[in-house]
Amino acid sequence: MPRQPKPKDHTLLEMAIVGYQSELDRISARMAEINAQLGKRGPGRPKGTGAGPASATAAAPTVPAKRRTISKAGRARIAAAQRARWAAQKKQHAQPAKPAGPAQPAKPKKRKLSAAGLKAIREATKKRWAAFHKAKEAAA
Repeated sequence: MPRQPKPKDHTLLEMAIVGYQSELDRISARMAEINAQLGKRGPGRPKGTGAGPASATAAAPTVPAKRRTISKAGRARIAAAQRARWAAQKKQHAQPAKPAGPAQPAKPKKRKLSAAGLKAIREATKKRWAAFHKAKEAAA
């Protein structure tokens, strides 16, 4: 790609920067309006300037709100309610709901290997390994 000659006069570039800056300001203002409609607070916006009763007393000095604390009895009620929810959920998962349709056929019993069958498998495996080792020795 060929180089472009450097302009001797930077006024065109400065004008471009001014134009883009004004466009950026216009877009930022529009975004702030939309965020205000959504109820979102912008960065650095004081707490009392939102829509509501607090905006009527904007002239009053704003004092940071004190954090509320929960009493021990309140925490105990919340904990008991949470334990009850967990117990109900565990109970629901322990007893899955049965389908309302026709009865499902019983699952077939799991097949078990007899002692004779296990013995036959072991002997066949030993026979295969013996043949493998014999072939390996013959090749060496």
